[in-house]
Amino acid sequence: MNFEEEMEELESAEDFLQYFTLDYEPSVVHVNRLHILQRFHDYLQKAGTDMPENESAKRAVYSKLLLRAYQDFVESDAQTEKVFKVFSMGQAQTAFVALGDIKT
Repeated sequence: MNFEEEMEELESAEDFLQYFTLDYEPSVVHVNRLHILQRFHDYLQKAGTDMPENESAKRAVYSKLLLRAYQDFVESDAQTEKVFKVFSMGQAQTAFVALGDIKT
C-alpha cells in the first residue's frame, strides 16, 4: 500500500496520531477529535501546491501538520480556535418566515 492508500484507511484522530507515531493525551483528543481533524485538513489545504512529491518527505510534512493541529488544542480550546463556522458566526442567526408560507 502506498502513502495515500494508507491515509484513506485512517478514520479517527487517534488513528492518524497513531499512524504518525505522535504522542498525545487521550483526554485532549476525546474532547477535540473533530476539531483536530478539521484543523489538520485546513493546514493540508494551505500547504496544497507546496507539498513535496517524495513520499517520505510528504509523510514528514503530514506528521508535522498533524502535530501542529493537535498542539493547537493542547494549548487552547475549540471555542477559542473557531475551527468550524458555527463558532465564528458571532450573534445568533435569524430568519423570517411569513405566516402565509407555513403549511399545515
